[in-house]
Amino acid sequence: MQAHVFTKMCVLWTNYIFLIACCSGLGFGFTNKCDEVRKVFQLRQIGPSQLLPLSPRPGSDLQVCTSKNLSCCTKKMEEKYQVAARRDIQNLLQTSSSSLKFLISRNVAAFQETFDVLIRQAENHTNVVLHESYRTMADQALGPVQELFTDIGLFLLGSELNVDDLVQRFFDSLFPLVYNHLINPGLSDISSGYAECVRLARRDVRPFGAAPSLLADQIARSGVSGKLLLQALHLGIEVINTTDHLQLSRECRRALLKMHYCPHCQGLTQAKPCMGYCLNVMRGCLASMAEIDAHWRDFVRSLEGLSARMQGTQDLEQVLLGVHTMLHDAVGHAQKNGPRLSAQVHKLCGPANRKPVQSVSIQHSSSRESLPLKTLIRPSGDSLAVRRRDFLNSLRLYRTYYGGLADQLCVSELASSDGLSCWNGTDIVKSYTLRVVGNGIKAQSDNPEVKVKGADPVINQIIDKLKHINQLLQGKSIPKLGSLDQIETGSGDTEGRYSGDCDDEDGCVGSGGGENRRKVSRVSKLIPDVAGDHRHHHHHHRYPPAEDSKLGGESRSHGLTGAIWALILPCLHMLLAL
Repeated sequence: MQAHVFTKMCVLWTNYIFLIACCSGLGFGFTNKCDEVRKVFQLRQIGPSQLLPLSPRPGSDLQVCTSKNLSCCTKKMEEKYQVAARRDIQNLLQTSSSSLKFLISRNVAAFQETFDVLIRQAENHTNVVLHESYRTMADQALGPVQELFTDIGLFLLGSELNVDDLVQRFFDSLFPLVYNHLINPGLSDISSGYAECVRLARRDVRPFGAAPSLLADQIARSGVSGKLLLQALHLGIEVINTTDHLQLSRECRRALLKMHYCPHCQGLTQAKPCMGYCLNVMRGCLASMAEIDAHWRDFVRSLEGLSARMQGTQDLEQVLLGVHTMLHDAVGHAQKNGPRLSAQVHKLCGPANRKPVQSVSIQHSSSRESLPLKTLIRPSGDSLAVRRRDFLNSLRLYRTYYGGLADQLCVSELASSDGLSCWNGTDIVKSYTLRVVGNGIKAQSDNPEVKVKGADPVINQIIDKLKHINQLLQGKSIPKLGSLDQIETGSGDTEGRYSGDCDDEDGCVGSGGGENRRKVSRVSKLIPDVAGDHRHHHHHHRYPPAEDSKLGGESRSHGLTGAIWALILPCLHMLLAL
């Protein structure tokens, strides 16, 4: 009898152990697995732990992470997982682009600093030359020289200045000084009224020969190249910012949830997606971004082409540091033609009207020792050419960035290594067996994981901007008013245009000859026929008598408009029934 009871108890315990083993054999060590899910859920700060069920449960209310097995997830958890999946991908996008973004941003700052140093150095050189060669007028020329280089700096930084205007205005201001001190010197300075008449006469008598037009042409050519380089780099940063904060479609968000966190619902917190599965999901989600690839490659090539053309008269460094030589020669040309110029001025303005001698007794006594005439010397490593070369050598490494981004994220961050078991969206398998599609919108029609409806309109806009800047960088297009400013800021005009489609009827140019507005594009007189645009046109003035000291003089418009996402209970019942 006792033996029979003992045998029955052994059978009961054997059945009990067998059932426990069967339950474990379903792939779910419930308590342990769900505890692990809870730990990960809290560690990654996905949501409050109260959202987790106390024990595995049927997942009939789940929309994406459905399974025939019991689940460690609730519907609220699924929603939190979807937010986390989107956040994870956006963080990955930003991390993957951070080195590229830093490269461009750092060089924008470096180029701007180099421009500033060049302008200050060029101004210093010019003042030194005037002081050494034309001492009598050097002090009075400081103001016009400073204004010239200030305007050049503002032009390079994006202000609405017309290069021809600012250069011609400089030579207008210079001529009375040259006339007063070098061509027709006297015991005292010419009167302000007579100086104004001489200033107005400059464009007709052309004392400096072709120098004003030549200097304006060279500054425009080289300045536009430098300015275009900066604006292209600003657009490069805008492209990266746009793709870093890509708005993911609903289908993509569900696919990311399924790939990243649905394994957690089955207690598989360490599972990684199969490579093919990951590629399908990421190529689907980033299909619009892959469309940037061809235009980004072209962008890098176009920057290289622009840099190659920035030589000679298009080399900003060479042009700026050569202003003093051109100015020296221009003044020398005026001196050489002094008698002719004196006669022409006499004919237009009358005999020289000078101030009384005593009124100028202190005018030239300013201390020249206080002037910053020490020549600035920069190491060759700071030159624009060296900076451009080093930058483009680094940028070239990123020319395929957008075409290979989905693959890079799967290979380096997301997918399981070859040969290891992996998650295929439903279960842990040895390999992914569905078709793997290619990159780009068209290839997604056969994607088994993500339905892609079409291109992202925001990505389409950034592609349009890239197309336009590439045309400019290649010298194939001359932008209309404001187009480069819109590319740089990403704002477009009031109607949202962003690719330079502004015309006269949109109010992009000044209307009416009587208006004294200088609505001149920051990028007017651009590539490639700058020379023709900057030809000097004679303006005939009505010259007042020399004694009229209050001359209106056309007002100088400076236009400085400027400038981121229940089974354990059945088992126990069965055991008790035994």
